[in-house]
Amino acid sequence: MNEYRPEGSLFRTTANQKYISTLDGLTEAMEKGIILEARAAVCDSSHNLIVDLPCAEGIIYRENGAVGISDGSTRDIAIISRVNKIVCFKVVRIISSENGKISVELSRAAAQKECIENYTDKLSLGDVIDARITHLEQFGCFVDIGCGIPSLIPIDSISVSRIAHPSDRFSVGQYIRAIVRSREGSRICLSHKELLGTWQENASGFKTGETVSGIVRSVENYGVFVELSPNLAGLAELRDDIQPGQNVSVYIKAIIPEKMKIKLVIVDICDDCPPDKSYKYFTDSLHFDRWDYAPECSGKRIYTEFQTA
Repeated sequence: MNEYRPEGSLFRTTANQKYISTLDGLTEAMEKGIILEARAAVCDSSHNLIVDLPCAEGIIYRENGAVGISDGSTRDIAIISRVNKIVCFKVVRIISSENGKISVELSRAAAQKECIENYTDKLSLGDVIDARITHLEQFGCFVDIGCGIPSLIPIDSISVSRIAHPSDRFSVGQYIRAIVRSREGSRICLSHKELLGTWQENASGFKTGETVSGIVRSVENYGVFVELSPNLAGLAELRDDIQPGQNVSVYIKAIIPEKMKIKLVIVDICDDCPPDKSYKYFTDSLHFDRWDYAPECSGKRIYTEFQTA
């Protein structure tokens, strides 16, 4: 099991609370090089993070706030944005002043460097990893893949069914699984749709003649695309009162695997029922070399290769 988890994963564990609660615990963690977590309470005018510790004041100096701060490759927003959030760190030293005040110097960058050396630098294309959603942008979602190290899932890699914004699928703070799609040096780009099942796996959950719920994803001049699951959509006839994002009930007229088509009829608009954002992972595999979305009978080739050229 990977020991380098997204920030926030360790905070409430018994071991973490034991170490951060006493000076003896912090001293032991420093000697053993253990990564700990606590809440960042304040970012001062010099962009140093003040960290809440039960037994002392913790401080992460700006240059130790994140990997890349010292050489300018990471902007200071990576530090400022951690206020009132859980941060990981390694204990650097415990300082006792002349007036008896105890402060503890911490380093988030040291924890991240260890994570990069022992974990993220060793990831291969196609590896399935844990991640936590940190923020959402129009073009995709940023995730923490371990110790606050960021990665991106582009919007077109979130699911096969097209969405207008990553918030249609995810929420900040949500834990997900993702696949290493590409990397350029230390920068890792992820994908998510391959974990949500093939066309056939999704279609097998539905039957002709059923009436089921769906979400309108787009309205075109030739029909309405309705998402039945994150990796499966069907086409319904146009209706004047339909808008993208609406929750609807649909009748399944036909399921045609060889054409990868599902024909639908919109029965009703369910304005009083919010769209369902839930999704299911169809695999517990830890690695993919290739993922084929299209059924063999369709003759179409829709796939993802995870091997380098």
